Amino acid sequence: MSIARNVAIVGAATLASRVLGFVRDVAIAGLFGAGARADAFVVAFQFSNLVRRLLTEGALNSAFVPLYLRRRDEGGEKSAGAYAGKLIGTLTLVLLCVSALLALAMPLLMIGLAPGFGGHDPRMTLAVEMARLMLPYLVLAGPIAVLMGVLNANHRYSTAAAAAVMFNIVILIAIAVIVLMKWGDSDRSAWLVAIAVALAGLCQLVLVGITVLIGPEKATPLGVLPRNDAQRFVALAIPGLIASGVPQLTMIVAVMIASDWPGAVSWLYYANRLVELPLGIVGIAIGTVMTPALSHAARGKDRELGPRTIRHGIEMALGLAFPAAIALMLLAWPIVHILFERGAFTSTDSYATATMLGLLAIGLPGHVLVKALSPVFFAHEDTRTPMMAAGVGLIAAFFGSLAFMLAARPSGIALSIAASGWISAAMLWLLATRRGLLTIPVSAWRRLALIALSAAIMGAVVRLVAAQASLFAQGDGRLLQIALLTVVVGVGLLVYAACLWLFDIVRTSDLRTTFRPR
Repeated sequence: MSIARNVAIVGAATLASRVLGFVRDVAIAGLFGAGARADAFVVAFQFSNLVRRLLTEGALNSAFVPLYLRRRDEGGEKSAGAYAGKLIGTLTLVLLCVSALLALAMPLLMIGLAPGFGGHDPRMTLAVEMARLMLPYLVLAGPIAVLMGVLNANHRYSTAAAAAVMFNIVILIAIAVIVLMKWGDSDRSAWLVAIAVALAGLCQLVLVGITVLIGPEKATPLGVLPRNDAQRFVALAIPGLIASGVPQLTMIVAVMIASDWPGAVSWLYYANRLVELPLGIVGIAIGTVMTPALSHAARGKDRELGPRTIRHGIEMALGLAFPAAIALMLLAWPIVHILFERGAFTSTDSYATATMLGLLAIGLPGHVLVKALSPVFFAHEDTRTPMMAAGVGLIAAFFGSLAFMLAARPSGIALSIAASGWISAAMLWLLATRRGLLTIPVSAWRRLALIALSAAIMGAVVRLVAAQASLFAQGDGRLLQIALLTVVVGVGLLVYAACLWLFDIVRTSDLRTTFRPR
């Protein structure tokens, strides 16, 4: 088993999914513009997208994988398959009932998500219709998550990762059909895009279902979990889901506080979207792979496998997060200027957004470290500790943001969010160490220090090359700036890789093992 290889597989699929998601948003913007149907889709899609991120992007791994592996160790493959099948049946029944209630209460839900849609606003009717058409995805998300968990628990990451990519591909196919049929900005187009969300879930289910069906692991027979098993699963799943949802809640709270300062909401939103790309890729990949790996280690006879796996995961997490954070801090202004500064988005907005981006980037390693440390507890069937750590971070972000706004420093909200990641990570680190789950020898501290030094050297070179290339000048054409930014980033990556090789952190043989076709 190569953790680095598995992280690379999940990370590449997550990157592809994020890129296709961006293409999807651009395509929908081109189809509906910024009119009523666009507003209705965005509001209706929020709920389905939240369900997708919480369930099918690995959050249920924290509860399901340890319980599944316990069943397999105690009763064999047949017992584990029966547990998975019964959980699929239980979740399907529960989500069917929840979907039926939501279908009836959808107008109230849409008002809650978009209070401005009240009265006789036509966007309200369309948002309710589209949200109801997307509801089948909620029912399908449960079985999809369990089947993905079965594959992940057996170290079969490629199909589960491909399923995440398929979601956006199906929606893009639906948009292509609309373009070919020349339906344009119409209600029929809106309905088809909404139906495509449900169809995307069906395609994901078929993909992972067939893979499990023809593979050695099973998820049958379908049934309903006994009460004790269902209660145990819920007791683990709910704290895990809350812990996974706290980052989104933190942003909601930050936006609420920032709304008192003109422009601050938009600056924070755009900056956070840029930080979410590396955080999502690295965080999801590390979290998805580490939970099964540590669950296996916790039940194995090799007492050193768990601590060694944890150290490897921390090295990978920080090894990817440090250079990304430094690059975002140093290149915040040219990135924001190139991507956003046009039309009504002024140079003042660019500087304000870049300031927030640089401050948010400070917390990127901390937030990624949370993703690496949480599986340490998940593997031991403890989801409450990561939930509590996330809650402490949320409280810190709330009071920090409030204090900065009272001091008329809206950029401090971004700093508060960054600090919340480090606070949660520190809490998990201390608790894991105190419970004997995490031990870092001197040799591992040395490797972490060399990784940080490599990232610092990369940052110094990036800053120097960027200054020499006049990347921070405002007068150059946009295409030239894009080319210069690409060159600077490429130089930075080469310098970082060279430093890791010189410091013997990464060996050529490691890369061959990671990327060798199987």
